[in-house]
Amino acid sequence: MEWSRRDFLRRTGYASAVVGAAAAAAAAPGTPGFAAMVGDAPSSSRPWWLRGNFAPVKREVDALELEVIGAIPRSLSGLFVRNGSNPAHGPSAHWFLGDGMIHGVRLERGKARWYRNRWVRTEMLASGKGILSGGGGAPGGANNQSNVSLVHHGGRLLSLGEVGFPFEVSTDDLATVGPYDFGGRLRTAMTAHPKIDPATGLMHFFGYGFTPPYLTYHVADSSGGLVTSEEVAVTSSTMMHDFAITETDVVFWEMPVLFDIQRAVRNEMPYTWTPSYGARLGVMPLGGPASAIRWVEIEPCYVFHGINAHRDGAKVVIDGCRLRSVFAAGEDITATPSTPHRWTVDTSGAELRVSDEPIGERSMDLPTVDPRRRGRQYRHAWFADTRTRRGTVDFAGVTARDMRTGRDEVWNPGAGRHAGEGLFVADGAHEGDGWVLTFLYDRRTGTSDLVILDASEVRKGPVARIRMPQRVPFGFHAAWVPA
Repeated sequence: MEWSRRDFLRRTGYASAVVGAAAAAAAAPGTPGFAAMVGDAPSSSRPWWLRGNFAPVKREVDALELEVIGAIPRSLSGLFVRNGSNPAHGPSAHWFLGDGMIHGVRLERGKARWYRNRWVRTEMLASGKGILSGGGGAPGGANNQSNVSLVHHGGRLLSLGEVGFPFEVSTDDLATVGPYDFGGRLRTAMTAHPKIDPATGLMHFFGYGFTPPYLTYHVADSSGGLVTSEEVAVTSSTMMHDFAITETDVVFWEMPVLFDIQRAVRNEMPYTWTPSYGARLGVMPLGGPASAIRWVEIEPCYVFHGINAHRDGAKVVIDGCRLRSVFAAGEDITATPSTPHRWTVDTSGAELRVSDEPIGERSMDLPTVDPRRRGRQYRHAWFADTRTRRGTVDFAGVTARDMRTGRDEVWNPGAGRHAGEGLFVADGAHEGDGWVLTFLYDRRTGTSDLVILDASEVRKGPVARIRMPQRVPFGFHAAWVPA
């Protein structure tokens, strides 16, 4: 059945097209009504993404001159920021669907000068309606929750969501400047995982849509100006969360998680595992043209996050965190472990050929690499350890992996303590010289710290712990803005 865009928006109730169902509350953050609905309701009555350290915080806080246990490296000066889902107007239908909230810590010459947290001031937040209740109109543009990640490029800090425009954020106080459309040149969504080429400073990114064009590839120059936008021909709307680059290539992965308009009409999670659709990798020249893309089929699976990719002669090597499935009927995202996997695509012939192999058995995701090795052969990667436990996403510590030897070095923060994504920040001349920063939650005390690990010796634990003035909920992705 063919649907026009007008029918699509009418039948799906505007923004309910994006995902599932939930009633938006009329209560404002910080009011008793909000507390009763989200923060103080009995845990048994709330889903896992609204319990414990997944539950949202209710206040925007400013705290100066934070307490430090240990010593912050004096060379580590800048702003650490992390985005995540923090519903402001009542329960959300999924962890992925809360309003974006940024938590930031300013480091300066061995001091932790301030902590702030701010909601991203999107149209949905302003309307008091979530993505599932028609918050401000059709999804896309400035009408998205901007809750996934951040990128610092061209002198701007941008908050990114799964769909829609990014939002510029002030590095002085985390205030939202407003939606950013690259001077009117961005006409499609920008997804959450752009890639900055370390040699050129160009930012490569893409957007996917619920209606054609389903996939669009973009390039911004080092000053932040959008210079390329090209449609990449695909046949359906699939959830394409990430991609990869090499020195000469763009790599897309199209996996069998399809947008289902009938599920959207019923106010259900509109993405569904559809293995009959198949899965494939697409390789095209870096910078385009998109018409030169070539595809090769792989075994159906899903990859939220690529680790890195590089060109090795006629072969393109792609490393990612592989799940055997996601959003299958009756299956929550907590049911399937995510493990490192490698696909090697031979581009020498008229038809692409691919081989694949697991490169690890540990359950881990949210990978980070030294940004100076993005798209190049690399040796080091850092991951958030995840334990597969039905009913919740269970974070543990941080694993540093030697991608050449397969050796893992693990920091286990101890019983009742849970870290998230460990962001690598370079500080030295060689790959892997630097620090890994992550928020750490202590379930026993209900408190959070920002911890700093030596990237080359994570097993030794933090060189510094910075005490947060309030609990920092589990979130998604971080960025570093150098001083």
